[in-house]
This record gives sequence, C-alpha cells and structure tokens, in this order.
Amino acid sequence: MFASIRGLRSRAPLFAVLVVGLAGSAVAQDTPAAPARAPEAKPQAAAPAPAAAKMAKVGEAAPDFTLKDTAGKEHHLADLTKAGKIVVLEWFNPDCPVSAGYHKGDNVMKSVAAEVMAKDVVWLAINSGGPGQQGAGLERNQKAITEYSIAYPVLMDESGSVGRMYGAKTTPHMFVVDPKGTLVYAGGIDDKPSTDQADIPTAKNFVAAALDEAMAGKAITTASSPSYGCSVKY
Repeated sequence: MFASIRGLRSRAPLFAVLVVGLAGSAVAQDTPAAPARAPEAKPQAAAPAPAAAKMAKVGEAAPDFTLKDTAGKEHHLADLTKAGKIVVLEWFNPDCPVSAGYHKGDNVMKSVAAEVMAKDVVWLAINSGGPGQQGAGLERNQKAITEYSIAYPVLMDESGSVGRMYGAKTTPHMFVVDPKGTLVYAGGIDDKPSTDQADIPTAKNFVAAALDEAMAGKAITTASSPSYGCSVKY
C-alpha cells in the first residue's frame, strides 16, 4: 500500500503538468483568433489637372466653339471652316461707345461686312458680357440688331469661355480665321483708336486688308495689332 502511495506521489508532478497543459490548450481554443490585418491601401495617384483651354494664337488653329445666336441658332466654327469659309469674329457690346460707334454713322462694320459677306465670308459678332453686365443679355442684343441694323448673327457667350479662349479684351476686338481653320489676324479693326466718327472712315482698316489678302490666298501683311475699345465685361 505504501508502495502504491509512493508511486502515485512520484507520478504527481507529471500528472500536474498534463492537467495544466490540457487546461492551457482549452483556453487557447476558447480565445477568439486575432482578426487578420487588412492590407494597407495603396496610395492613390493624384487626379490629373483639367486640361487648359487652348488659347488663340495667330498662325495656329483657331479654338473651335459652338454658340447660339440671339435667334437660338447654333454656329459651329469647325463646320464653317470645313465648308471652306473665311470667318470674321467681332467682339461686340451694344452699349460700349466704341463698339456702338462702329455701328452708327458711316457704319464701318456694316459696310465692310456687307462687302465681304457678298463674297461668301461669314461674319459673326460675339458678346461675352456676363449676366447683369453692360450690354449683356439676350433681350438687349436682340434689340441691338434692330437698333444698329446688324445684318449678321450676334452670338451669346455669357459664360465668357469663348472670349477667354480667344483672349478677347475689348469691344471691338477682331479675329479672322481662314478656310483651313487657322487664325490669320487678331487685333483692332483699324489703326485709329478713336471714338470720333470723323476718324473712322479715314483709318486704315486692318480687317478689310486681311480679308482681301486671305481671299487672294496671300500671307497677311499685318497679322496682329493692338485692339482698343471698352473692356470685355466678363
């Protein structure tokens, strides 16, 4: 009997180790596993900056645009040049004294436009005045067509996006686009920045000269000049 007790005591440490080991195993099984670590998000590349609108430059392709006139008709520059047209763009403000001066009296805009339109040139006025600005708004420009007897469309660019593409600074500011879609003239209508009606007929008209050369397929002698007039009311 004593021998049996001694044998039991001698095995006691081993028994205790087994019990502790089993208990530890049970605890490990009951403890929830740690959640798997989520993979680190890869850094995202910065969104590309929006492409800047192409600015008009003499000798390069004229920026394309589509605008509606005061009657709601759309005019697309690329359609006109694809049809082989020379296009004149006139920045316009019916309430600017300089712009209005070219539509009154001897009415140089009307006479030059009528002469070249008879030769299949397209002449477009553009008003880039923002809402509430001087000379802006559909109704005012519809009235101006009658008031000044304008025989060509006045396009509305209230957002100013087309005016900014062309760098239009004044009213008037003139641009000529050839049938290839190339901007061949940009600047003032003539060489006399004056509101005096007596000066207008005696001035050298750069636009008329550029159109004569463009229609003859010649290089433009004066391809650019300073524009003058009221600031475009963006």
